[in-house]
Amino acid sequence: LRWSPWGRPGVKALVTAGVFVTTLWNLRVFLDPSKGSGEESKHREPLMILVWEWPSKQVPNVSRDVCRELYSITGCQLTTERHLLHQANVVVFPHSRLRPGQDNLPKERLPGQNWVWVSLESPSNTRGLAAWNETFNWVMTYRQDSDIFIPYGKLVPKRSATVNIPAKTNLVSWVISNYHRTQKRAEVYKNLSRYLHVNIYGKANNKPLCKDCLLSTISKSKFYLAFENSIHRDYITEKLWRNSLLAGTVPVVLGPSRANYEQFVPADSFIHVNDFGSLEELATFLKTTNSSRYRQFFAWQRRFSVKLYTDWRERICAICTAYPRLPHGHLYPDLQSWFNS
Repeated sequence: LRWSPWGRPGVKALVTAGVFVTTLWNLRVFLDPSKGSGEESKHREPLMILVWEWPSKQVPNVSRDVCRELYSITGCQLTTERHLLHQANVVVFPHSRLRPGQDNLPKERLPGQNWVWVSLESPSNTRGLAAWNETFNWVMTYRQDSDIFIPYGKLVPKRSATVNIPAKTNLVSWVISNYHRTQKRAEVYKNLSRYLHVNIYGKANNKPLCKDCLLSTISKSKFYLAFENSIHRDYITEKLWRNSLLAGTVPVVLGPSRANYEQFVPADSFIHVNDFGSLEELATFLKTTNSSRYRQFFAWQRRFSVKLYTDWRERICAICTAYPRLPHGHLYPDLQSWFNS
């Protein structure tokens, strides 16, 4: 420091010293974030996600650090132990386990604790939403505009530019468990079957397929009827991802618009029922498609492979990944209106 003639540090020297000390302090906090504010330290603690009731019948063991071990998501603790409610940052409520009119939710919500409503079903198959107004902070569904988006599957980049088309022995197949004449898919199948033969499997036709038989059976068909049970935006299920693309057959889709499907998969990877003026035209196209044209439907395989989402642990771990960007303090005033929009 430069001393003034009066035996005290000059003003300029004091300012320089202050800047130097401040810089050292900021550098110390940068190198060791634990020395920062309490708020910063708090976010370094693992997030606890309490699943109030597990979505599937079989409840897995989540006592270990499953998010890190299985999905490389750190700082995320899952639990199904309700006595830890007061420690949980997030509480997850699958709609399939909610019972309107029965008081099966926690009696209180901790300040800062966020509740998540979870559903993979479409609005057509979801009842009792009006009972949960002003209850949930976040929604977790197959809809892209959900707070936590959980699709049934997606295409992921792959390294090898290979195409694998299984050997084909028949034209069209369909696996159907719940057949209701009032559904759009039942009407379309009935009219389409006038023009071509469809190999039908599943409980509805008394031909159930074992878990290990499903893909190998479907793969023998050139085309698969990936017909959704109801028509809703973004409602694109395993019928496309597993039964068609993963099986190595070309999906003939009945669901949301072609534009909506193209937000998930390439335009030339599927056939939409609405691409044709009539079901007779569709049937003619399926019967007359030559091998060169057929191979074009598999061009996506050169760049992508199919990833299925089947493990609820992976879906729930995704809450921790999304947590930093999620809105806090928000409640859905009318869950039914949002889901039906």
